[in-house]
Amino acid sequence: MEKRKMENLGIETSLLGFGCMRFPVMADGKIDEAQAERMLDIAISKGVNYIDTAYPYHDGLSEVVVGKILKKYERSSFYLATKLPVWLVNTVEDVDRYFEEQLKKLQVEYIDFYLMHAMNKERWEKMKQIGCVKRLEELKAEGKIKYLGFSFHDSYEVFEEILCSRNWDFCQIQLNYMDTEEQAGLKGYQLATDKKIPLVIMEPVKGGSLAAFSDDIMEHFRQFDREASAASYALRWVGSRPGVKVILSGMSTMEQVEDNLKTFDSFKPLSEEEEKAIDKVVRILRSRVQNGCTGCRYCMPCPAGVDIPGCFSVWNTYHMYQNYYAVNWDWEHEMGPEHQAKNCIKCGKCEKLCPQKLQIRRDLEKVQEDLDKKEL
Repeated sequence: MEKRKMENLGIETSLLGFGCMRFPVMADGKIDEAQAERMLDIAISKGVNYIDTAYPYHDGLSEVVVGKILKKYERSSFYLATKLPVWLVNTVEDVDRYFEEQLKKLQVEYIDFYLMHAMNKERWEKMKQIGCVKRLEELKAEGKIKYLGFSFHDSYEVFEEILCSRNWDFCQIQLNYMDTEEQAGLKGYQLATDKKIPLVIMEPVKGGSLAAFSDDIMEHFRQFDREASAASYALRWVGSRPGVKVILSGMSTMEQVEDNLKTFDSFKPLSEEEEKAIDKVVRILRSRVQNGCTGCRYCMPCPAGVDIPGCFSVWNTYHMYQNYYAVNWDWEHEMGPEHQAKNCIKCGKCEKLCPQKLQIRRDLEKVQEDLDKKEL
């Protein structure tokens, strides 16, 4: 198993981290605990020593199941990561309440890697105001937290502000070969690396979007290894960056566990030719974009409540990956029926305001038609 040294902390972690937000579930939606235990046991037996969970995962039950499974292992044999649900924290007393609840659920006396979860500008300002970081530093001084960090979902500018606000032990960002300029992106990776802050990476396979491709895309990978999975190339792309110390993979099946273990058991950074092949795949995927919406939002607000830029973003992503799974959450839940393209009343107000001169009314019809198919 490939290991990486976190020089500032004096420890060594497995490059593959087991993400516990996508455990296998049974028909009733509850975690299949027996299968989850088998998956974690195999991963640990092969050298995985970084286990990542969080307060909201699996409706609050991920921490409970992880605690049960890890109870049989020597506490010093693994690094346990979980996260403070900052969106629920309104007072410094809330920090203590949630932290103590997590210790009980996980059946441990301390957390190795503790993160402020899903930080953005608004949450950062609120946490500063209530003194959250100060309280977490006190818990660290008491030995209840070994290493303090944050996970992040916002712009690079906000990432820079948070990262440079104190001497963090580590941080966690989203990074994959399609999202090099999204959120913190490669610019954020470089900033953290320059500051010698270890990086934990989430969404290396972009929620599974980079794990399943049509044959024409797969041929770009098969020229090097006909047996290697698409996911393995996405993971190796991230792991080829030396500042990355842990790559989280939320594994739902034993097959995914075995494939990931194969990738990291004898880890190989991408060759120059493999890097070029991935660059070509990125260009192909981006060429599938359906229209040139830049998200400027000049067209908004829509009199009918349609989220026009949001619709086009989902539509373009759907065609890019040719997979409804890549957008179903954003389309059905984040946006919801009330803001979908079907609500367009064809008034044409948006088209008069669009600097790209897009045929918005026509394209919104196509958006709804394509996404109603729900083709996987």
